[in-house]
Amino acid sequence: MKHMNSEVKEERTSNKKRIDLFLVPIVLIAAFLNLFKIWTDEYANAYYTAAVKSMLQNFHNFFYASFDPGGYVTIDKPPVVFWIQTISAKIFGFHGWSVILPQALAGIGSVLLLYVLVKRTFGVWAGRFAALAMALTPIVPAVSRTNNIDSMLVFTLLVATWMLFRAVRTAKFGWVLAAFAMIGVAFNMKMLQAYMVLPAFYVFYVVATKITWKKKIAFLTTATALMLAVSVSWAVVVDSTSADKRPYMGSSQTNSVLELAFGYNGINRLTGNTSVTGSSHKQPAQTEQQTASSETKQNSNSSADSSQSSNQRKSSSSQKMQAPGGGNQNGMFNTGNPGPFRLFQKGLSDQISWLLPFVIFSIVGLFVGVKFKGPYTTKQKESLFWLAWLLPVAVFFSIAGFFHQYYLIMLAPPIAAFAGAGAVALWSMYKQHNGWKSWLLPGGILTTAALQVYIMSPYVSSIGVAPIAGVGALGVILALVLAVRKQRKNSLTNYLGAAVMVVLLAMPAYWAMTPIIYGGNSMLPSAGPDSSSGMGGPPSTATNSKQSGFNGMQPPGSSSSNSSSNNQMQPPSGSSNSGQMPGGSSNNGQMQPSSGSSNSGQMQMPGGSSNNSQMPNSFSSTSSSLKRKSGGMNAEVNQKLLNYLTKNNTGEKYLFATTDSTSAAPYIIKTGKPVMAMGGFSGSDPILTVSKLKAMIKKGEVKYFYLSGMGKGGQSDVITWIKENSKEIPSSKWQSTSSSAQQGPSGNGTLYEITLK
Repeated sequence: MKHMNSEVKEERTSNKKRIDLFLVPIVLIAAFLNLFKIWTDEYANAYYTAAVKSMLQNFHNFFYASFDPGGYVTIDKPPVVFWIQTISAKIFGFHGWSVILPQALAGIGSVLLLYVLVKRTFGVWAGRFAALAMALTPIVPAVSRTNNIDSMLVFTLLVATWMLFRAVRTAKFGWVLAAFAMIGVAFNMKMLQAYMVLPAFYVFYVVATKITWKKKIAFLTTATALMLAVSVSWAVVVDSTSADKRPYMGSSQTNSVLELAFGYNGINRLTGNTSVTGSSHKQPAQTEQQTASSETKQNSNSSADSSQSSNQRKSSSSQKMQAPGGGNQNGMFNTGNPGPFRLFQKGLSDQISWLLPFVIFSIVGLFVGVKFKGPYTTKQKESLFWLAWLLPVAVFFSIAGFFHQYYLIMLAPPIAAFAGAGAVALWSMYKQHNGWKSWLLPGGILTTAALQVYIMSPYVSSIGVAPIAGVGALGVILALVLAVRKQRKNSLTNYLGAAVMVVLLAMPAYWAMTPIIYGGNSMLPSAGPDSSSGMGGPPSTATNSKQSGFNGMQPPGSSSSNSSSNNQMQPPSGSSNSGQMPGGSSNNGQMQPSSGSSNSGQMQMPGGSSNNSQMPNSFSSTSSSLKRKSGGMNAEVNQKLLNYLTKNNTGEKYLFATTDSTSAAPYIIKTGKPVMAMGGFSGSDPILTVSKLKAMIKKGEVKYFYLSGMGKGGQSDVITWIKENSKEIPSSKWQSTSSSAQQGPSGNGTLYEITLK
């Protein structure tokens, strides 16, 4: 152990004088996984990209993170990340890649930060392994290749961690304040999700600092107060501003940032409660749980043959999806069924859990011999920090009622840190023959290989049997060889250590590359051979998933020859409401459309067709040479509709109004003109009333309305009034009749015109 410690000290001294050459390829791998081909994603997450387009136009939109150029409604998240994206778009021009770039760089930065954090205490090889594990954790590049917030959030929290570690080393209170203030900045990225690391910060500072309890309490209280002040600073400014002088706070029900933070983006994620009060009476809202299914949509130009085979697949009973907790399926959007082993279930395990068994063995090795009352070594203190990050976050994802797969990036730093630190610790115990502790390394390899075989087994049709059998066989062989050679010392043993890391990281590396190989989904990013579907889980039976799209969906004003299918969503087993979801009615356990829709047994999408919207399980292929216009919304605008609206605009502020952001986003991106999403992101926000709409029409702010399906949330009265007091525009004037039109989620709708004197 003394010899190993001297080696670590020598490596630290050496690496202060020169660049770590082993780190260079790790950073290059991270750069490749995060940056390669991001320029092919033209629209990225269209909901957020539209906001950047709006924020570029004036400071008012920039400060409030307005979804539309008219400042009608904001997006559903705080503005900090979108401020950064807007600055990037200002510098490099407005492109899909320019709004993705900050997140991609944040993903690379997280790899470097983890190297720095782990190396200082656990040694250079631990830092290298941790950085490589972070780079190859599949969900990390999958999220970083999009304009979603989470990779920037994790980077910010790692910066806060670096500040906290520095505060303990230097015993300077200023660094403590900086660390907690940085968490406050992270709160203004994704609200309460930033606070998931607080247990680690509190525990580590209490254990690691050598000051009196009185000072500890005083310092932490002051730092927490600063964190809270930074956290609510933007919210206080917004909520104290008169509602008529700012956009409506999107996805809130009371036009309040704080309500958004603690409701929609807070407690509701844990409880899964999506019922909100939409207007004067309570209605179920089509919130993110419902609308996220429409976010997975990508555009496709499918042939008649592919459409026919797709419909055949949809009708297969084996392709039916179930809502959370239903039967033996994997929950809504493949987030598994709540329980202690949720992170090992399909849909989540292949995103984050590849190294979890090895991490468990590493935790045992790192904490062996630790006494509750201390004293603790620096390694044990920092191990406690990563454990206090890992456990609460893992518990949350094990019991949470609603989240998406890409939220799991929050688990990547502690898992990678334990993988790196544990690899060195277990290897040292193995080489020094420390009794039962020397068996931790072979045990960790064997159980990790077994889990990886389990994770890959549902994908045998896509990746083949060979890699699955190879990982299993090599894991068993390496564990056996290490067990046999425990009493021998020669150079071959060192090569076994390298072989161990290759075997453990080979398949995570492949999974991390799948968004590049198969194409990704910018709305609901995930990794795996089906990464372009955004739905996770085992791959579909489609013949080509590289550019997956959905049948039965088209942009406003385009017609499609695709027929509807019998694809249905199954309710949870034993559900008392027979599978009813927010916004739907019950009918023999099938997902139902919004009230009044004629689409029997099918789920109504936001802005979706009343007769063709479906929850697809199969995908139609398109040419892989086409530039991806993903984002899950109408990444293609209907040019004929746009021409009609532009030609007939007589000075109105809004080009047109529609129910939700799904139909509005691509037109904002394309034109930079205001388009009103009357009900916000999902169409359920109680923003508009009939009297307010009348006033807007009389002022000449809007006269065209594109409606598809029925009203959502608190909009039903508004939609009814529009239909009763408007003139329907003949479809021949604005509707595209091309059967090869790009497809998106809005479907066949109706264009109305209203003029009031």
